[in-house]
Amino acid sequence: MKNIVLIGFMGTGKTSTGKALAVKLGYAFLDIDQKIEEEYGMSIPRMFSLRGEKFFRECEKNMVKKVAARRKVVIATGGGTVKDAENMAILRENGFVVCLAANVETVLERTRKKGVRPVLDGKDEGDRRKAVESLMEERKALYEKADYTVDTSELSPLQVVEDIVRHLRARGI
Repeated sequence: MKNIVLIGFMGTGKTSTGKALAVKLGYAFLDIDQKIEEEYGMSIPRMFSLRGEKFFRECEKNMVKKVAARRKVVIATGGGTVKDAENMAILRENGFVVCLAANVETVLERTRKKGVRPVLDGKDEGDRRKAVESLMEERKALYEKADYTVDTSELSPLQVVEDIVRHLRARGI
């Protein structure tokens, strides 16, 4: 039984879909960002402000190694986890990678609250749309390496789960 690894841009539904998918499959659910916050005792925005993105990425890499070693787990990655090739290689060792995608309008709606997403907030400079478009373009080729992609723009998390489960069954996973 392979782990299911959810990648995708922030606001595409990795956490909400991941929780529902785990229930449907009878798997555990692990959110890498949440596990980092628990282990280090601070929110990711606070970690960015106190220690910087480089420190966060080191913590992320350590957490990827821990969660990827488990079995029968749905893993929700952070939006930037894909930027590190080693992270993705580790997650792929025992994981089927599903990219959750969404259009810019949907991402803008789902990420409108500031102070929660430090990478996006840092790139914003007063033009959230431009920041989202720029980051999406920067990561596009990385997200395209997924084993399967679902556009979540017009779907509920349960509809996304059903789509993923259909695909997994069709592939014999």
